[in-house]
Amino acid sequence: MKIRVGQGFDVHALVPGRPLILGGVEIASARGLLGHSDADVLLHAIADAILGAAALGNIGQLFPDTDASYRNADSRLLLQEAALRVRQAGWRIENIDATVIAEQPMIAPHVAAMCQVIAASCEISVASISVKGKRG
Repeated sequence: MKIRVGQGFDVHALVPGRPLILGGVEIASARGLLGHSDADVLLHAIADAILGAAALGNIGQLFPDTDASYRNADSRLLLQEAALRVRQAGWRIENIDATVIAEQPMIAPHVAAMCQVIAASCEISVASISVKGKRG
């Protein structure tokens, strides 16, 4: 069996008036991430990583911001579709290790919920998911 490793990265500006969604979890905050979809940088980075590992392009190619149907899209659905395409290409997602770099909010209180969302979206065990927060 071949093993491939993907790397994903995403960044969006924080702006007032939008919900802050990270790892599929809404976090109380005065500001949220600006983007065409719900701008969940964690799920976007994971989708890019698994797509990249399978050489299936990237999230921008699959879900372009020029397509109105993805306006305010739930990134859990985007990750589910990315994981499905990876499986359809004959690959298996074994584990996901992700780091969120942010001064605020504190990630630790939300990690368990984020891991549940990621595991469900990718159809893998929650024991195979690691999410960490680091301050910039």
